[in-house]
Amino acid sequence: MFAAQDLFFVRLPDFVRTTTFRWTSIAIALCILLFSAFVYWEAGSSMRADMDASIAEASQAIASDVPERRVIAIEDRLAADPRRTRLAGLFTADGKRIAGNLRDIPPQLAIDARIHATQVVRIDPRKPESMSVRAIGRRLPDGQVLVIARHSGELKELAAAIGRALLLGLPVAGALSLAIGGVLSLRVQRRVDELHAQVRRIIDADLRERLPTANLDHPFDKLAIIANGMLDEIEVLVTEMAGTGNEIAHDLRTPLTRVRVGLERGRANATTVADLQAVADRAIAGVDEVLTIITSLLRIQEIEHYGDRRGFGDVVLAGLLHEACDLYEPIAEDKQVSLRVDVDDDAIVRCDRDLLQEAVINLVDNAVKFTPPHGCVRLALVRGPSDVIIRISDTGPGIGEDEREAVLRRFYRSDKSRRTVGTGLGLSLVSAIVKLHGFRLTLSTGPGCVAEIACPLPER
Repeated sequence: MFAAQDLFFVRLPDFVRTTTFRWTSIAIALCILLFSAFVYWEAGSSMRADMDASIAEASQAIASDVPERRVIAIEDRLAADPRRTRLAGLFTADGKRIAGNLRDIPPQLAIDARIHATQVVRIDPRKPESMSVRAIGRRLPDGQVLVIARHSGELKELAAAIGRALLLGLPVAGALSLAIGGVLSLRVQRRVDELHAQVRRIIDADLRERLPTANLDHPFDKLAIIANGMLDEIEVLVTEMAGTGNEIAHDLRTPLTRVRVGLERGRANATTVADLQAVADRAIAGVDEVLTIITSLLRIQEIEHYGDRRGFGDVVLAGLLHEACDLYEPIAEDKQVSLRVDVDDDAIVRCDRDLLQEAVINLVDNAVKFTPPHGCVRLALVRGPSDVIIRISDTGPGIGEDEREAVLRRFYRSDKSRRTVGTGLGLSLVSAIVKLHGFRLTLSTGPGCVAEIACPLPER
């Protein structure tokens, strides 16, 4: 028996077991039940209010009539009641009946001109009948008591009719709620299946695929947009990793090949200790070049993926630029390049001083390296409304518009720099440092390169 039940539940469609189906069906069913209860309560309240208004109006009309007309008015009211739901009675001050179809004044009825629910005894030709009524008792100016009532059974009959109608409609409403829940769940399930299939294709190595969007303000579209942005980043990273691997292999192979060829030739051709020492020196220089490349790559990796902001503090940029100028001034003099610092600003930014200095030194190194003799390299600070810009400009050949983004890639060497010593990692390191700080790096194009690092000023 239990196995059969388990099998039944296992075979339920997927959409029936979804949270969307369950909660949608429950929510719609609750709404229908609450609406039905409201209709039931509102209909009863409305009919009760109409009945009370009718009783109060009849009581007021009879009470305002002249004493001689009150009996006639009561008899006319009762005669115009084929359904026998109206009740009325006129009594003396001591409770004796004068007219009407009420046997006596109900003992529990307060004579306060307000409507109450009570029990009365109706005078019937066959036998007295006790019934539940809505009644009002009013003491008249001459001491008589007027009681106007109406049988409340019709309220119960109406309530029962409404209740039956609602009970008959509840199965239909329940089926409708299940149908709506199923439709919504199927739509959600279909979208989830589409996303799942698309994700499986992406996992199967097709990183160019993207999750579909319908350009609607829908949670699935928002999720797809976020996921597509993440996939764009992943595709760029994977592409860069693949390209970086090839570039690393290529750039390491060249110096290692030179070292190997030099060692082979030295072993074959060296005849003296001095010759062997020269071969060893050249091999050491080649190995140092390889180690420089590896160290730079590890440094970039460390900054990009393990950036630590605990070393951040307030740094005066003027002192940082003067130190970079002092470091490269001898090299610039050897190349007959003018190196100057134009700083009259005491701007302070929050950063890692060593990392930012490393970025500035790399930019100064490139500027001095690619500036021809008798050229000029300038370091300056430019204050903006919300940031301060470190500007390093030179009179070198500059970079082309098509190389603006490429020069930031690892190992990129333009045709102008092929004969210049370097690893092609300097600007990649600068870009990683700037990104870690949340600063902005821009490079101008055309003759005379201008590199700018925009550093937001701390909020006061």
